[in-house]
Amino acid sequence: MKRLQGNQAVSGKEDDYYFPFPVPNYRFDQRNEMFKRRTWDEEFIPWGNQLYQQVKYKDKYGYRKLDYALRNAAWNIEYGYAFGNMRSNFGLYSWDHIPDKAKRFIEHEGPVSYGPEVNARIVKKAARFLGADLVGISYVHPNLVYSQELDLTTMEHRPVEVPEGCVHAIVMLVAMDYDSCRYSPDAISGASTGLGYSKQAVVANLVAAFIRGLGYRAIPSGNDTALSIPLAMAAGLGELGRNGLLISRKYGPRVRICKVFTDLPLRHDDYKPFGVTQFCMACKKCAHHCPAQAISHGEPTMEGPSLSNFSGVEKWYINPEKCFVFWSKNWMDCNNCVKVCPFNKVEGFFHDIVRYFIRNVPILNPLIVLMDDLLGYGRPVQIRDKNFWEKV
Repeated sequence: MKRLQGNQAVSGKEDDYYFPFPVPNYRFDQRNEMFKRRTWDEEFIPWGNQLYQQVKYKDKYGYRKLDYALRNAAWNIEYGYAFGNMRSNFGLYSWDHIPDKAKRFIEHEGPVSYGPEVNARIVKKAARFLGADLVGISYVHPNLVYSQELDLTTMEHRPVEVPEGCVHAIVMLVAMDYDSCRYSPDAISGASTGLGYSKQAVVANLVAAFIRGLGYRAIPSGNDTALSIPLAMAAGLGELGRNGLLISRKYGPRVRICKVFTDLPLRHDDYKPFGVTQFCMACKKCAHHCPAQAISHGEPTMEGPSLSNFSGVEKWYINPEKCFVFWSKNWMDCNNCVKVCPFNKVEGFFHDIVRYFIRNVPILNPLIVLMDDLLGYGRPVQIRDKNFWEKV
């Protein structure tokens, strides 16, 4: 794929780096992100209050107090210690917290560097050891950093800037549990999402601590500070799908994304498309199975339908308002577009063969979608199959 020169940086100066795909020529204000809008947009405040402040148990598998207890336990690290969905530079995502016991080791000598290529290999090894399932490295395009953030702990709306020199992003994927995801859109599936967020906070915190131990700055980030999906794409970890999510080669959209920004010299990875766009053109299963009909059935466009879209490049845009209203009516988040995606498969001989044909023989994509349907992938979990708590 031809590498395209990065857009004008917000400072007006031309970037010194190349970015592998177009980026909008402005920075997105995080205040307009859907989960922040529910705190200030009068149309969505009632829906936000219903989703986040009310509890409605049902006498139904996946919606009982038992199921909610699992879901809330899975979110506990994110909600209680990380706060990556609340604000930047806080909790486990603190930009400069170093425990007293570690300071003497960090301050003992100057920074340690083995050169960008070796540094990258070492960082990836450390990240996988510390809990990341997949790791890549990209340049931090300035227009992918939020222009401003809305701090939900104080409701302060303030500018965001990554510290000067921290132009490298270590992007890490944490896989969500395959079996529990299949229960979407209930609390058992919600537990798989929450556990992903809790795990990624720990991973980002630990990798940042490792980088600081080498003598460099490290800025851990969850959903805060910068847009995760384009950075993950540039780091060679996947492509953007019709469902608006990162589609990774190994786990499909069943991943959570965290990153660490640093001034440690690192060799960047390349964008590695593997047939997702062509497959999404033929598939549309996420759009068909979206209970909110928030996913486009049509062609990619340049503009999204919502204030919450980062418009300006040709891609599929989802309608986050429709998605959020469904979550509120359901009293629970939804993973249907993850569950039904044909890329959401565990590794195995047959699934790996299918992935090979998607990459190399796209003319077979419609047949692959048909076979996926015939084999029953993506259908709702039937009552007879609802045995999450019963299986040993």
